[in-house]
Amino acid sequence: MAQDVVTPPKADAVLKTLDPAHPRLMLKDADVARLKALIEKDPLLRKCTDAMVARADRICTKPPVERTLRGPRLLHVSRECVTRVYTLGLAWRLTGRQKYADAVKKNLLAACAFKDWNPNHFLDTAEMTHAVGVGYDWFYHALDDATRERVKAGLIRNGLEPGAAAYDPKKRPGNAWWTRAVHNWNQVCNGGLIIGALAIAETDPEWAQAIVPEAVRLLPKAMVNYGPDGAWMEGPGYWKYATDYTVFALCALDTALGTDFGLSRIDGFSECGWFPIQVTGPTELPFNFADAGRSPRPTRNIPSLFWLARKFRTSAFAAQERAMVERFPGDPWDVLWYVPPGRKPPKPSLDKHFRGPVEVAIFRSAWEDPDALYLAVKAGFNQVNHAHCDVGAFVMDALGVRWAVDLGCDDYNLPDYWGRSQDATRWTYYRLSAHSHNVPLVNDRNQDVRAVTKFSEFTSTPKRASAVVDLTSAYQRLAKRVKRGVAILDRRRVLVQDEFAVDKPVEIAWGMTTAAKITLDGSRATLTQDGKELRAEILSPEGASFTKESAEQKPPQATNKGMRRLMIRLPDQKGRVTIAVMLSPVWPRQKAVTPPELTPLSKW
Repeated sequence: MAQDVVTPPKADAVLKTLDPAHPRLMLKDADVARLKALIEKDPLLRKCTDAMVARADRICTKPPVERTLRGPRLLHVSRECVTRVYTLGLAWRLTGRQKYADAVKKNLLAACAFKDWNPNHFLDTAEMTHAVGVGYDWFYHALDDATRERVKAGLIRNGLEPGAAAYDPKKRPGNAWWTRAVHNWNQVCNGGLIIGALAIAETDPEWAQAIVPEAVRLLPKAMVNYGPDGAWMEGPGYWKYATDYTVFALCALDTALGTDFGLSRIDGFSECGWFPIQVTGPTELPFNFADAGRSPRPTRNIPSLFWLARKFRTSAFAAQERAMVERFPGDPWDVLWYVPPGRKPPKPSLDKHFRGPVEVAIFRSAWEDPDALYLAVKAGFNQVNHAHCDVGAFVMDALGVRWAVDLGCDDYNLPDYWGRSQDATRWTYYRLSAHSHNVPLVNDRNQDVRAVTKFSEFTSTPKRASAVVDLTSAYQRLAKRVKRGVAILDRRRVLVQDEFAVDKPVEIAWGMTTAAKITLDGSRATLTQDGKELRAEILSPEGASFTKESAEQKPPQATNKGMRRLMIRLPDQKGRVTIAVMLSPVWPRQKAVTPPELTPLSKW
C-alpha cells in the first residue's frame, strides 16, 4: 500500500536536506559535465543534441510567449513555455551561448507579466509554474538581480500562491477539486508546484514548506493506479502526461532534496514503462482507449522511459526510447535523461495482462515484425476520467494494417463533453458512445455509464492465448448476463465470442469499426486495405449475416471520413445467444484452415 512506502515530510523538516546551490533541479552542473563527455562519444546522443540546439536557434527568432486562451485553456501557451525553457536551457548549458540565455529571459519575463496563469484551469497554472521554476533555477546565474526578482515574484504570485491556497482548507477555492483527483490532474498539479517551490526554496522556504509535504501526501492518490502492473486507467495518451509529471516531480525531489519520500516505491510504478511498449501494436498505433488519439504511440518519443530505465534498472525501457530517437528527432528530455546502449535486453512476453482499475489484455504473434498479428482488449469502468462507453472493446493489427479501429477522442470543446450522467450529452457523441466502439450493442443502446467490469480469465500458451471479460454490468437493464471472450489462435487468427442471457426479446448487435473496404457474402465478409486482406466469418449463430454501415458523422463532431462498421444485427433474441466471429488475415502462402470448434466461455 502507498501509505506503507511513502512518508510525507513535516513542514519544518522538508528542507533540511536542500541543496542550496543553483541549478539543483533535475540537471546539476556535475551532470552537465558528464553529459558533455557522453555527447562526444555517443553518436545517437550527439544527433539528438544537434537537433535540440537547432530547435533552440529557431526559438530565439520567435517573439516571447503571449497569454492567449483557447476555449477555457491556456495550456498551449504553458506547454510551449515548458518546451522553450528546457530547449533553451539545455542548449545554453551545453554550449554557453549567450543568445539562449537572452531568449529564455524574454520568455520568463513575458510569462511572469501575465495577469495570471489561468487558475480556473489549474493544469495551465501548474505547467507554467513548472516552466518558470526550471527557468529560474537553470538560468539563476545568467539573470541579473532585478530580472531574477521579477521572475520570482511572478512565480509566487501566479503559481505558488494559488497552489498553496488550494492545499489550505481555510483558503481553498472552488476550483481546487484537483487536490482530490486520482487521475492525471493530480500528478500535473502537484508536480508543477513541487518544482516551482523547490526552485526558490533557499530564499523563500515558506512555499516549499507549504507545498511539498501536501504534494507528497496527495500524489499517491493517483500513483496507486499504476498498480500492480504499470498500466494507466486513462489510456496511453494520458499515461504519458501523467507519467511525465510524475517523473518531473520525483526527479526534482531527488536532485534538490536527495529523496522522493518513497513515492517511486509505490506498487506498479517501477513497471509502468511496459505499458506504452506493450500497448503499441506492430502498426505503431496504440490501443488508443480513453480519449487517446490515433497517432503512432502516445507520441513517437517518450523521454521519461530513459528516466524510468535509469531509476529502475530496466534496460528495455531505454532500448525502446533509443529506437525512437534513432528514427525521429528527439525531445530535450531525451538529452536530459539519455541512457547509452548496453547489453541488448530480452524481448518482452508476447502476451500481457495489465491488472488494475482498467484491465487490458494484449496478445501478439511476434515482436519486431511489422506484419505481426496483434490483439488488445479492455475491461474497466465507464466513469474513469476520459472514459468512453467501451468496456469490452478490442483493436486488431495484422499484415501491417490496423483492421479493428478505435476512433479516439473528439473535440474537448463540444458542449457537455465532460458530462458523466447516463443522459449526459457526452455519451451522444459518436466517438464516445458504444456505437462507434468494437463492443456488443443491446437494443442499440449505450452501455451503462456506471458499468464496472473485470477479466474473469486470462490464458497464455504458445498456440492459444485468450481473455474473458464479464460485461454484465454494462447491459444490466437489458440482459441477465453478457460475457465476451477474445482469443488469438495459432498466433494467426482471432476469435471474438460473445455470450448473452436475456429474458425478454431484444436486438443484439456485434460491430467492428474499420477503415477497410468491406465486401459482404452472407455469413462471410472480406475486408481489404492497403493491398492486404482480412476475412471475417460468423461461426455462431447459424444463419446470421454480416451487414455494413457508415461510421461517418456530421460536424461539429469528428466526421470519421471513410470509416465503416462491419455489423451483425440479430432482432428478437431471447434466452441464450452466442455470437462468434473469426477474423482471419490472409497471410502470404497461407494454407486452408478450418474453423475451430466452439466451446462455452466457461470452459476457456
